[in-house]
Amino acid sequence: MAIRIQGAASSAANYSGIVRQLLFPTWAVIGILLLLPVLLMVVYSFLTKEFRGGVEWTFTLAAYDQFFLARGLFGDEPPKIEWTYIEIFWRSIWQAALATLACLLIGFPTAWFIATRPARSRTMWLFLITIPYWVNLLIRTVSLRFILRDNGPLNEALLAIGIISEPLPILNSNLAVQIGLFYSYLPFMVLPIYAAVERFDFALAEAAADLYANRWQALMQIVLPVVRPGIVAGSILVFIPALGAFLAPDLLGGAKNFMIGSLIDEQFRGSQGNWPFGAAVAVVLMTLVLIVLLVQARAATRQSA
Repeated sequence: MAIRIQGAASSAANYSGIVRQLLFPTWAVIGILLLLPVLLMVVYSFLTKEFRGGVEWTFTLAAYDQFFLARGLFGDEPPKIEWTYIEIFWRSIWQAALATLACLLIGFPTAWFIATRPARSRTMWLFLITIPYWVNLLIRTVSLRFILRDNGPLNEALLAIGIISEPLPILNSNLAVQIGLFYSYLPFMVLPIYAAVERFDFALAEAAADLYANRWQALMQIVLPVVRPGIVAGSILVFIPALGAFLAPDLLGGAKNFMIGSLIDEQFRGSQGNWPFGAAVAVVLMTLVLIVLLVQARAATRQSA
């Protein structure tokens, strides 16, 4: 037995070097495609805007000062809090939160329905959920713009049925942005919840019914605690990309419904853009996302403990 254990230990030691070599491509991809761009973004946020576009390699806090403080047109007034960008951030947060809630309200019953179908038909239902997303997001968002316009199919259908007497001004509104975010990220909520519900032991719900629990009690006390990891994962997968989205606000919301992703995108367009300011806004957004993830991880650790 001792000889066998010693042989297994030496074999594991021999393979440890190979494991490190196999992990090298993964670390290289993460370093080049993730860590390096983030590092460049952080560095650019401390540089100075060049007059004709681009940056000057002079380090300063001007970009962060521009985001948080207003000093007047010529920069000679006493600094005041710059509420414009804070309002854009706040609008992005509640738009992303509402989109997450809408995806949860629709995604949970959808995932439950798919997970409770016969095994041979689940693949078809998942296929129907994901097939619209084989098309590029830009094309889908432009198509949604045509659907929501005043003379689009949605208003024409409501007028034909008699629900409304005149077209609804949906386009270029917060509602249009919400519809765009909901449509864009719904599968990100459905699939994690489906994976959690599929592993759920339905005998637990039957046992709760045998103990005189109604459907609401069984849902709140039995089902939701078990599938909670899927709900949390889906909420994170929807909230984070919705927070930085810029296609839906740009194409469906118009100038009055600016979101933080649109603000960042605008700073890198043409020679009039402000690369350091765009990078600084991206750093602030990334910091906010990291705070959300840390809070969620801390709550999950406490729950598991």
